[in-house]
Amino acid sequence: MKVKRKNICVFFRLHASLNVNNNIRMNINGVSVELSDRQIDILSRINREGRVDVDELAVDYAVTTQTIRRDLNELCTRGLAARIHGGAMPAVSVSNVDYQQRRQLASNEKETIGRVAAQLIPNHCSVILNIGTTIEQVARALYEHTGLVVITNNINVVSTLTGSPQKDLVLVGGTVRQSDGAIVGEDAVEFISRYKTDFACVGASAMDEDGAVLDFDAREVSVARAILKNARTKILVSDSLKFERTAPVRICDIGDVDYFVTDNEPPESFRKAAELRGTRIVTLSDANFLESVDI
Repeated sequence: MKVKRKNICVFFRLHASLNVNNNIRMNINGVSVELSDRQIDILSRINREGRVDVDELAVDYAVTTQTIRRDLNELCTRGLAARIHGGAMPAVSVSNVDYQQRRQLASNEKETIGRVAAQLIPNHCSVILNIGTTIEQVARALYEHTGLVVITNNINVVSTLTGSPQKDLVLVGGTVRQSDGAIVGEDAVEFISRYKTDFACVGASAMDEDGAVLDFDAREVSVARAILKNARTKILVSDSLKFERTAPVRICDIGDVDYFVTDNEPPESFRKAAELRGTRIVTLSDANFLESVDI
């Protein structure tokens, strides 16, 4: 199978030239590296899709899995990607991925997670939503709910719910982070402390197997902690890719929330940490879960 040469994803600033071995010498963030045509294409897929699988790549490129593993090891050795079990993902960073790019990662899973989480929230209650692409999907799934008071530090949530039936929308005051429409900082924390809501729904950027729920921005984390502190029932939503990332700031531990809605089974140690504190884990395969929920 002949694979067309593609431009690398916008995660990197680069220049490229072809050498005598038909490899491409690239300048990525000021560093000169030499990659094959297939490695460039794989790197583009990693950054576009958020995760690639060794077996799938071997089929797509009509090569052996050993060849794909060598390609991934080469990319990871150069710091262009991060190896995970069975494949690779974008290189781990101390900063988060661009917001528009995050919207594309695991988008189908996030949409379904949003619908499941919204079913945990009844009509005629108060709920506070923080920021994040999965939280946006929760807001979309709440569109037809009635009698809600929705408090949020997320401009995108307000935009999504504007015009929806029978809702009071309360936008938290504070500093707007223009990259994603989040309202963060101490003013936002103080604003949230005036309320006590029935439900809170928060997202995260990363999770550790020991049960830590993590994010990148300390200002954002302060707001998330205030949200959790001032809610009676706490829901965490996150796709399973977050177990393959790391971030430096702790929001809470999994035992500090009542429900964790995700797409796949979490690592065993994470599940045990949740069970120890009584946190209910809801995966997309739990078809009968909502019939037994007692909120």
